[in-house]
Amino acid sequence: MAGQMAGQPIFILREGSQRTRGREAQSNNIMAAKAVAEAVRTTLGPKGMDKMLVDSLGDVVITNDGATILKEMDIEHPAAKMIVEVSKTQDDEVGDGTTTAAVIAGELLKKAEELIEQDVHPTIIASGYRMASEKASEIIKTLAKSVTRENRDILLNISGTAMTGKGAEATKEVLANVTVDAIISIIDEDGKVDMENIKVEKKVGARIEETELIKGMIIDKERVHTNMPKKVENAKIALINTAIELKDTEVDAEISITSPEMLQSFLDQEEKMIKDLVDKVTSSGANVVFCQKGIDDMAQHYLAKAGVFAIRRVKKSDMQKLARATGAKLITNVDEITDADMGKADLVEEKKIGGDPMTFVTGCDNPKAVSILLRGGTEHVIDNIERALNDSLRVVGVAIEDEKLVAGGGSPEVEVALRLQEYAATLSGREQLAVKAFAEALEVIPRTLAENAGLDPIDMLMELRAHHEKGVKTAGLNVYEGQVIDMWEAGVVEPLRVKTQAINAAAESAVMILRIDDIIASKQGPAGPSAEDMVPGMPPGGMPGMPGMDM
Repeated sequence: MAGQMAGQPIFILREGSQRTRGREAQSNNIMAAKAVAEAVRTTLGPKGMDKMLVDSLGDVVITNDGATILKEMDIEHPAAKMIVEVSKTQDDEVGDGTTTAAVIAGELLKKAEELIEQDVHPTIIASGYRMASEKASEIIKTLAKSVTRENRDILLNISGTAMTGKGAEATKEVLANVTVDAIISIIDEDGKVDMENIKVEKKVGARIEETELIKGMIIDKERVHTNMPKKVENAKIALINTAIELKDTEVDAEISITSPEMLQSFLDQEEKMIKDLVDKVTSSGANVVFCQKGIDDMAQHYLAKAGVFAIRRVKKSDMQKLARATGAKLITNVDEITDADMGKADLVEEKKIGGDPMTFVTGCDNPKAVSILLRGGTEHVIDNIERALNDSLRVVGVAIEDEKLVAGGGSPEVEVALRLQEYAATLSGREQLAVKAFAEALEVIPRTLAENAGLDPIDMLMELRAHHEKGVKTAGLNVYEGQVIDMWEAGVVEPLRVKTQAINAAAESAVMILRIDDIIASKQGPAGPSAEDMVPGMPPGGMPGMPGMDM
């Protein structure tokens, strides 16, 4: 990039920088974004296929989840990264609909490119898209129906829809029941659902159907001493987050021991102090102790003697969940331990699952934190099921928080597309073209559902439109039988937020990419100092102030 001044070129960019401008920059960005959307497009819907991703270390991930695929792919192009962000935001906000969001964003850009070729200015397309996305949100809200936590059947349907197409269909019923029970257990008083309170423990071994919900906690640890009971009924649980051992003194002091008797009395004194410490714990009535830090060997012996079940080095997050599940308070000072700090559970026992000992805390009377023990034949199967389960948990949580649902199967997209076409007709000016393009772009969802199921996308779309024209607002595509049916009656439902978030995020990122008309990419700097920067005998990187160092 150079300017001319009195015959002297002026360079303002570093040598090796690349600059792409105008139409070329736009088509470059659009192409990259479309390529990303294409990459996940075949995974959409119940009949979508999976992707196998192998990273630089050779680890394999097999998944159908848009956000996971895009996160694992090593994407270089800056515009393509924006589409990855769309699916990431969708995942953070709602947990499902990640592929939908990426595919809509890609299609919006594809339609925009057609308009740019007809000399419609990108700014006009951007403003048309904004109008269309606002209108789309309004239209979708009119399609929504209410749901509450009492509608268990509907919640099971939402959970099932989120898992369909993710390798979990065969066991959908078991997993949907586990999901709904888990979410209903942990709802806060204000109706919010915090996913942190559900712990998923994966254990390879049994069949997926043997996945179970534990109304309490699973801790992936064993008791510290073999003499401790394996099973404690009517457990009184103490959660201690300091170490059960003697504290080192903060003061530097020397103790000079001059005779063996003195040494013996010193050791006896230490032992007595530890015994007193354990007595304080047991006198509070505790028969189960979870300790966040270490437990001294001598303390283990005394705890075992008192018949207390103890576990050490429990993760902080697990301590917090245990507190929510059992009603215990976290104890920082053992001296002030009281009966009121104890948590309660019917049973605490150590069981071997898949060959590993785990501790189960069950029978808590209104647990606000629960665990799911997820089973599956192999590592990859169980990882895939975990992703499906996470989507399903998030979606049911969102549905309970918002209390609003829409039908699935491509029906809201077709309805919104039709209404947007009507809205476009009321506009004058070139924005009308952009709103129409937006409407057509939304139809990519039903079209892709049909394609992935091996159906004729044009026939299916025509049939869907015909049903919606007649006023069947919930008509969607049954991909198993290749027919248009009422999705609401078929129980294919999704939370409203999945759709609004997908359309808004896709529109915003498409607008952002469209507004770029100049790409200035600076040259990638070398990884380390070059050979001439190195001084013989100097380590790579040199000394501060040496050439080759970024000061």
